Parts: sequence; structure tokens; C-alpha cells
Amino acid sequence: MIEATTLHWIDWAIILAYLLFSIGVGVYFSTRAGSSTEEYFLSGRTLPWWIVGTSMVATTFAADTPLAITEFVRGPGIWQNWFWWNMLLGGLLGVFLFSRLWRRAEVLTDNELLELRYSGKPAAFLRIFKAGYFAILYNFIVMGWVINAMAAVVSVVLNMDRWTAVWICVVIALIYAILSGFWGVVITDLVQFCIAMFGSIALAIIAVDHVGGMEILISKINALGATSDAAHDTTLNFIPPIPDTGITTIGFWESPFSKFLVFITIMWWSHHGTDGGGYIIQRMSSAKNERHALIATLWYNLAHYALRVWPWVVVAMVSIVMFPQIPNVFQDLGVKVGYPLVMNQLLGPGLKGILIVSFLAAFMSTIDTHLNWGASYLINDIYKRFIKKDGNEKHYVLAGKIITVILMIFAAIIALKMQSISKAWEFIYAMGAGIGLVLILRWFWWRINAWSELTALGTSFMMTIILEIIAAVQTVSSGNVYVLFDKAPVLFGMTLQVHHKLMIIVPCAIIAWVTVTFLTEPEPFDQLRRFYQKVQPGGWWKPVVGNIDHTMEPVSHGFIRQWIAGVMMIYGATFCIGNLVFGQTQNAMFLFMIAGIGTYLIWTRTIKGLDQK
Repeated sequence: MIEATTLHWIDWAIILAYLLFSIGVGVYFSTRAGSSTEEYFLSGRTLPWWIVGTSMVATTFAADTPLAITEFVRGPGIWQNWFWWNMLLGGLLGVFLFSRLWRRAEVLTDNELLELRYSGKPAAFLRIFKAGYFAILYNFIVMGWVINAMAAVVSVVLNMDRWTAVWICVVIALIYAILSGFWGVVITDLVQFCIAMFGSIALAIIAVDHVGGMEILISKINALGATSDAAHDTTLNFIPPIPDTGITTIGFWESPFSKFLVFITIMWWSHHGTDGGGYIIQRMSSAKNERHALIATLWYNLAHYALRVWPWVVVAMVSIVMFPQIPNVFQDLGVKVGYPLVMNQLLGPGLKGILIVSFLAAFMSTIDTHLNWGASYLINDIYKRFIKKDGNEKHYVLAGKIITVILMIFAAIIALKMQSISKAWEFIYAMGAGIGLVLILRWFWWRINAWSELTALGTSFMMTIILEIIAAVQTVSSGNVYVLFDKAPVLFGMTLQVHHKLMIIVPCAIIAWVTVTFLTEPEPFDQLRRFYQKVQPGGWWKPVVGNIDHTMEPVSHGFIRQWIAGVMMIYGATFCIGNLVFGQTQNAMFLFMIAGIGTYLIWTRTIKGLDQK
């Protein structure tokens, strides 16, 4: 039985205090942020690592995240988190390679790099295309699912109509995002991260205690079996079991293990965020120097993968026991609603207000970033570069604020059309699945040109859209209503899951861009020399630069050793915590040692080396 909710005045007081704080930050930094586009979008490149790194973490921690994790756990199981756990392997490229390179490049947006690395009309067109692609299409989807998730929480906790919930969330986020620019984003991110972490940990502790402890929780999930739509043999697995069928059979490639295999072998190096990702790059560029950029990115990866996930997983597990079937009244919101249902049922006055604020904090820390980042693309890479080149800084800041409002309105409309957050996640990653290798190689191989990158992005995008159109047609033709990113397409009798799409899109994109690279002319050598002289990445540049005297250490030196140490450190910490949560102390101690060795190697071989430069 789900009881109607009325918040205590203490809860309302906590919520009001938080909203006033957020608006106060916006007002305080409004003057400084409005002085120039560099202040508005990058905080003047003066930020220390702990602000930059925490802002990265807070940005990727939104209201959608615990709800998507709930969909994973109540669906395939805990192992489905490898859909994003695998990204650490690429995230470490950001730590040890790209954090330093982006800081050296000194660009306002990552798209600005395109006309530093490439030349002529192809570079200009690519800059316009990518700015529009990520600021509009990509950003609308991401902000859409973030708003959708927050609306689901508000709908459940406050017993409110979904439309009303969506527009309330939109207005709240807009107020201080417009006022303070990137300064307000990063400063509020610090507070928002702390609140959100406290809230998620507190809820996990209360939820486990409610069901009688972790051991009882696990036994109850195992006992549910067929009586629940959310409990099965692989629910609690960290890694899915290897199927009995051979690797050449359809059964193998439809199994959970095949999905896991594709995640850890293909996904992490092929997606659009391999060299950092837009809003992460924005933060790398805002750091005061290379050292701060690297440590910030390392801290982000540690907190992102190791510290945040387990409270969400635990609450998702509790939701299975408390709500084996999602109540009919919330069916339209999907299984993600299991998380706010637990929150709604277990929290009393004060704590409920704190948890609502934690969701607000997570929501606002992500939405303000995407608004600021998307506006930076449209202003710096399109409006300022190609439309109005002679405006003053205050004009561009004002234009950025207007664009921010427009972006939010359209994102809210998209949010109302979504059903599944995890499916939207999958769509986004498929859409940019074939471009990752180009983004890596453009730094280290002189032969990559603008057409290489445009072909990779265009191929991935078109193939993903075609597959979604097929899914839409199949859904409508079967007499059902099409919902964005809900149903997967069926080809040759097989339902194409996300890993199947990657196995199609990535090879096709690579074949396409490699072919185009060698059919088109390389970039002019003068352009390539200027780029190399500025960032000095190392790699395959000898035909262009010869034996250039390096004034900076090539970042590729010692990278493999650093990368392995990073894997040991962060995966070791992640699964050490996971095993502790599940009571597997012996496994946890072994993984703690692995993490410790990785940490020691990174500190002595990388960070101390930067300190000495």
C-alpha cells in the first residue's frame, strides 16, 4: 500500500534553505561571471584540482543516476553496471593523456580544437556540425532524461502531476544557471556533491536496516524468484555467468556475458567521450595548470566509479524486496520509480527533506553544467565564430543566457516523451560509438584529418537513427504506441540490444573513416606543425615535425604503466567497497591491497614527477 505524502514543515524549510542558497550563489557570482566569456564558461582558468574534480563528479551525479541504476539492478542485475563501469578504461586516458593535453591546448571549448588541429572549410564545417550535434541533439537527450528522472522523484514524493513536476524542475535550474555561469556551477557543485552523497548513504543505511540487514536482504532477493518482476539468478552478480553455448551460437550473443564482453572490449575506447567528453574537457580546461588538471581527473574517476555506486545499488536491492511489483499507479513511470518509492516509504520528517534536497542538488549540478556547456558550444563555436564576430564580451554573455533558456525549454519537452532512462543512456552511447578511435588518434597521428572525424561521427549517428526508426516502425505496425528509446529493433529474428548495436556500428564507422582518411588529402604541414608545437603530445608525427626539440614532456611517455596502475587503483577500490557491502571481507582485503599498490605507483611515478616540473 502506497500512502499519499505530505511533507512536514521541517522538510519544506530544508528545501527552501537549499533553494535560497543556490540562488544566493548565482547572485554572488553574477557580476564576475558576466565580465567575459572565459569567466562565464571557464571561471578564468584559475580553479584548483579539488574544485574541478568534485565538479566533474557532481555533474555526472544527477537525479537520473540512482534511478538508472535501479533499472539496471531490477532488470539484468548488478552486473549491468558494466555498461558504465567499462568507461573507466577510457576515463584513465583522460587522466594520464588528455587532461594535460587539453590544458596545453588552452581552448574555450573542445570544438575550438578542431580549427587548431585541422584547417580550411572542412574544419570550419566540422566545428559547426559538432557544436550543433552535441549542444542540441546530444544535450537535449541528456537533459531530457535528467529532467525526466527528477520529475519522477517529485511526482512520487510530492504526489504531483508529471507536467507540473517537470516545469518546476526546469525553473529552479534556470535561475542560478543563467545568473552565475560556470562560477556558480562549480561552487554549487561542491555543496551539491556533499549533500547528494550524504543523502544516498543515509537512505541506503536506513533501507538495509528496515529489511533486517544485508544478509537478510540478500536471502530475501534470492527467495523471491519467479514471484517478482525484478529478481532472478543474475540479479546479485558482479559479473554475469559464462553461457554453456559456444561463442559461435546465437545463444551466446544473446546472453548477458556477451554484453559484458562487448562493454569491456569495444565500448570504452569507441565512444564519443574517449578523450574526456565535452563537459569534462570544459573542467580540464578550467584548471590552473596541468598538474591540477590531472589530479582533478583522477579524483573524478575514483569518486565516480568507486564511491558513489554502492548506496544506489543497495537501495535498488531493497526496492526489489519492498516492491516486488511496481504499484499500478506508478507503472507509467517505469521500474526506476522503485528508488523514490523506498525513499518515500522509509523517511520521516527532516530526513525526507534532506533526501529531496540531495536529489535537487544532484539534478541541478548536472542540468546547470549541460546548460552552460551547451551554451558555450552555440556561442563560442557558432555565433561568435561565424555569425557575429565583432561583438563585445557582455553581448556574448547575454546571448549565452538567452540560449540557456531555449535549451532548457526544449529539453523539458523531450523529458515528457521519455519512458526509460537506461534506454536513453544506451541510445546516446550508440549514437557516438564509432568516433572514439579518431578522437584518440587525432592527437597522436598526423594523418587524421577533418574528414576522418566527420565521417566517423556521421556514420555512427546515421546508423543509430536508422535503427531507432526501424524500432519505431515495428512498434507502430504492431499496434503499440512508440515511446522514445523504449523498444529495441528486431532484425533477422534477433532483438538488437545495445551491445549488438555496438558490434554493428563500431566496425562500420572504423571502415568508413579509415577509407575516407586515405582517400582525402592530409592537413597542411604548417597547420600540423603549429598544432604539435603547442601541445607536444608525442606519437606518430615524424613526417611532419622531424626531430623537434620538445619544451614539454610528451604525455605518451610511460602511459601504459600509468594506465595499468590506474586500473588497479580504481577497480580495486570499486570492488573492494562492493565486497565489503556484501560481507565478503577476504575478497575486499585482497582488492584493497591491489588498490593500494596502484595508488602508490601513480603517486610516486606520475604526480610527484609533475610536482618536480
